[in-house]
Amino acid sequence: MTTLHQPARESGSPGPPLRTAGGQPVSVVHVTAEYYPYARIGGLAEAVSGLTRFQKAAGLNVAAILPLYRTVRDIDPDLEPVGQPFAVPMGSHTEEARIFRVAGSHSGPQVFFIDHLGYFNRPGIYGENAIDYPDNARRFAFFALAAVTALPRLVPGPVVLHAHDWHTALSLVYLRTLMGERYSSEVTAVLSVHNPGYQGHFPPDVMPQIGLPWELYNWRQLEWYGKVNFLKGGLAFADFVTTVSPTQAGELRTAGGGFGLHDVFIWLADRLVGVLNGIDQRAWDPATDRQITAQYSAAKLEGKRRCKAALQRSFGLPQRRKVPLFGMTGRMVTQKGLDVILQSDDLLALDAQFVFLGSGEKQYETALVELASAAPDRVGVQLDFTDRLEHRLMAGADLFLMPSLYEPCGLTQMRAQLYGSPPIVRHVGGLADTVEDGATGFAFKPYTSDAFQEATFRALDCFKHPARWEAVMREGMARDFSWERSVATYLDVYRRAIALR
Repeated sequence: MTTLHQPARESGSPGPPLRTAGGQPVSVVHVTAEYYPYARIGGLAEAVSGLTRFQKAAGLNVAAILPLYRTVRDIDPDLEPVGQPFAVPMGSHTEEARIFRVAGSHSGPQVFFIDHLGYFNRPGIYGENAIDYPDNARRFAFFALAAVTALPRLVPGPVVLHAHDWHTALSLVYLRTLMGERYSSEVTAVLSVHNPGYQGHFPPDVMPQIGLPWELYNWRQLEWYGKVNFLKGGLAFADFVTTVSPTQAGELRTAGGGFGLHDVFIWLADRLVGVLNGIDQRAWDPATDRQITAQYSAAKLEGKRRCKAALQRSFGLPQRRKVPLFGMTGRMVTQKGLDVILQSDDLLALDAQFVFLGSGEKQYETALVELASAAPDRVGVQLDFTDRLEHRLMAGADLFLMPSLYEPCGLTQMRAQLYGSPPIVRHVGGLADTVEDGATGFAFKPYTSDAFQEATFRALDCFKHPARWEAVMREGMARDFSWERSVATYLDVYRRAIALR
């Protein structure tokens, strides 16, 4: 059986940065439904993979476990089995799980995959054609239980089990209710809430299907307004809970920002901490980015003009240097503020250009395509997202749109600032923590088209004055959004959680 061992260290070098009170080294294992580049729908994949990679670089003994989706083999078909298949009891019958890993992958964090052909060998991760798979409760319950069952096979000694979002929240429930006390006592449970708007709601009759006793279906643990709530279950059994920005941690404790779980977040008290996500500033650096047309920096901005012209050409827009070019990328869903953009008639009627990259809800895809058809010289739309296009959009846009209804953290606004494309954001969640109004971007508070347009027109007024605009660009490009800061904060969270155990 292949296990994840503590890395060897030279004599006299400092020991592992995470230990128990008794001095034993502690490993960190992330359990996640998404992990870049193997499975990516939104920011979760990049957040977990970024955190894991930078924790490894900081000396932590760290690994990740995710389902073996079809996309995993598409990206890296050279997988090797780890140990023998094992049984996972799911209600009235038992399923079989297997573990794989990437062959010869030892330089970065070890990534393990839970294999079940019936559950994960599908075209989609959560569903197809914007419709969830009907057995998602069972799929992700199986994954959560299989991951917890596999832990002692993969990682020796004490472990911090770090689960992410509702898809893996049940791993903490299984850990504290089905695993033996001897094993459970060596595992510290941490849950990160990346997007509280998705909680894993299912009808009560899934309880026996996922192998949990009815005693847990109560208002303190898994029951939520007549439904089973996977995320709530994880919150109830976690030693510590994090969310992805300090402002979001406060919003979760309010009726308006807690998505129906504000009482649970209030109950957590100081066991709920907001830790801002980071980005890999080596991968997102316009001075070294090989995916953009011309490299540039805060000291030499000339290359950005070439990037803008190239973006205009690729979307069939006239190459007009002085016209403001707005960019937007990500999932085209309600959360991202498409409503206020589409209702902003004054903005959309301006002599300006707009480029939208990404897919999402059908109503927004249709509306954006119709905009582009009605004004092909001003609006460009690309529904097929690629990393290369995202980099080119960051570099070519003058301004970025992020008028989110809610945004726990957000990564796009950080990248946009580093690429000299000041973002226009709603003052909420991580956007409030990372964009300084008037200094590195432009912010508004009420979720209305009027408030959004007021901020946008302030931005455009600044854009008309090159010296002022370049000052805003350079200020944003100088900001530190690195993962190193977040890694240090998570290390403190782990230590506090271990002390609670």
